[in-house]
Amino acid sequence: MENLAGFCSMAATLFLLMGVLPLVLSRGHDYGEALSKSILFFEAQRSGYLPGNQRVNWRGNSGLLDGKTNGVDLVGGYYDAGDNVKFGLPMAFTVTMMSWSIMEYGSQMGASGELTHAMEAVKWGTDYLIKAHPEPHALYGEVGDGNTDHYCWQRPEDMTTSRNAYRIDESNPGSDLAGETAAAMAAASIIFRRSNPAYSRELLTHAYQLFDFADKYRGKYDSSITVAQKYYRSVSGYADELLWAAAWMYKATSNKYYLDYLGKNGDALGGTGWAVTEFGWDVKYAGVQTLVAKFLMGGNAGGNAPVFGKYQEKAEFFMCSCLGKSTQNAQKTPGGLMFRQRWNNLQFVTSASFLLTVYSDYLTSAGKNLHCSSGTVAPSELLTFAKSQVDYILGDNPRATSYMVGYGNNYPQQVHHRGSSIVSVKVNPSFVSCRGGYATWFSRKASDPNQLTGAIVGGPDAYDNFADQRDNYEQTEPATYNNAPLLGILARLHGGHSGYNQLLPVKIPVTKPIAVHPNPNPVKETSIAIEQKITNSWVANGKTYYRYSSIVTNKSGKTIKNLNLSVSNIYGPLWGLTKSVSGSYGFPTWVSSLPAGKSIEFVYIHSSSPAQVLVSSYTLA
Repeated sequence: MENLAGFCSMAATLFLLMGVLPLVLSRGHDYGEALSKSILFFEAQRSGYLPGNQRVNWRGNSGLLDGKTNGVDLVGGYYDAGDNVKFGLPMAFTVTMMSWSIMEYGSQMGASGELTHAMEAVKWGTDYLIKAHPEPHALYGEVGDGNTDHYCWQRPEDMTTSRNAYRIDESNPGSDLAGETAAAMAAASIIFRRSNPAYSRELLTHAYQLFDFADKYRGKYDSSITVAQKYYRSVSGYADELLWAAAWMYKATSNKYYLDYLGKNGDALGGTGWAVTEFGWDVKYAGVQTLVAKFLMGGNAGGNAPVFGKYQEKAEFFMCSCLGKSTQNAQKTPGGLMFRQRWNNLQFVTSASFLLTVYSDYLTSAGKNLHCSSGTVAPSELLTFAKSQVDYILGDNPRATSYMVGYGNNYPQQVHHRGSSIVSVKVNPSFVSCRGGYATWFSRKASDPNQLTGAIVGGPDAYDNFADQRDNYEQTEPATYNNAPLLGILARLHGGHSGYNQLLPVKIPVTKPIAVHPNPNPVKETSIAIEQKITNSWVANGKTYYRYSSIVTNKSGKTIKNLNLSVSNIYGPLWGLTKSVSGSYGFPTWVSSLPAGKSIEFVYIHSSSPAQVLVSSYTLA
């Protein structure tokens, strides 16, 4: 992320003189393709040792000494945007939003074959956040600094800038940073609870400690990590993060303490008072208000119902404002895009659209409508408006420009991104110097040598104008938090609604055939069938244990290879599949493929209902 200085003038004047361009409509978007590409973007942002299954091949290992001068291992994580700094606050928010996307729409991601990739993207972030939290009341919130980083234009693999690490602790608190990181750990613990219970418990332990740290030792993180002020200043303070973290802690633990925390502190910390029109890495009020409204509609408020009703009023103010049906409405461009600010406006569009999407499904599940000052609004209208925002991003706009790199026929070619704009180290390993990168690569008036597939750039201005220029960082720089909420919306638009009550814990039906869409050969709904049944049960130490038999049948008419299954909500041993290092399951060692019409069986034992089984990916031979 670049600082506010040096705003580049663009060609808006010409467009204004010509008048507003007509809105260009597409024939429909491939949301599945957009979902796949939006997840792929995170692999381009990886720092550290890249894994063997890395798909963005123009990237190499980087930041391998991060934390060394501070005596801690801080290798890994994500670069936030087009620079080479690891900023903890937006990284944690990115993880929280990816996790929320999976929580709500994981079944749709599974059906499209992207669930494993999405969970790997989350784990890449949480693995780093665990390292960044070496003590209960200490958390590293930044590696590198924006000032020295922005002085240079280098590939991550070449960077010679400062890699100093900065932390918060009891003497130098940061409740906003610790609170957001607690939220990220708690949210991620939910999605790994079934597939990797030990890892889930580890995440939850960190979440408990971080929430305690954030609440007991209060202060703004950028008062302790002052080098962050120019880039990720916590304008809203830490009150919203304390409530946000409490909401996720309750979601992850069902512990009434956190529910009551939301009730007792709603007024004092602003949850019931702030009526906002934005949601993002800094201002979390709309997010926590939406979550609390979900708790209320789901019948989980208890004695906090009156206070939670106030949270819901503010959540609905946000929704109505986005729709243009409130007393204070969100600004929109002539082409219909929500507009908050000229610098990376799309971060607010994707985040707001996600809240609209989930709230639409919450209302549908509760059998309720949205009540705005202009009248009653059906839940479908929220989803329709969120879809219009996504469609604008994907190309339905006056410029007919897709603001997702690599999607459509007309997308940004000169992205403000160091790694994308400089020849790959694998193509030309010659060292790119700090200032030499500006002279040779930044100033080039040519397309990027490496396509940053799936990146959502900053986007157009208030008049739908956009200048595809590398130095135009306000419009052409991408960010991880632009993409994170988009995962959920795209999965929802691609897969539709799964028919479950979204106010209850998601339970994926495993007795029905599961549809997957491996590129480039889409398959029918009945390609793979998974059936589970109890074959035995017994009581031991007061618990009833069940033996489940799971049959995987190939109904595609072709041979299946490279099968990857996601098996979650399992609390005992499993036989008949091989578990990979990423946590997914494949064929047993004695099976290399599954011919048409054939089946394999795996079994497991635990004292619960059937495990959740999803087909993550496979190939047809």
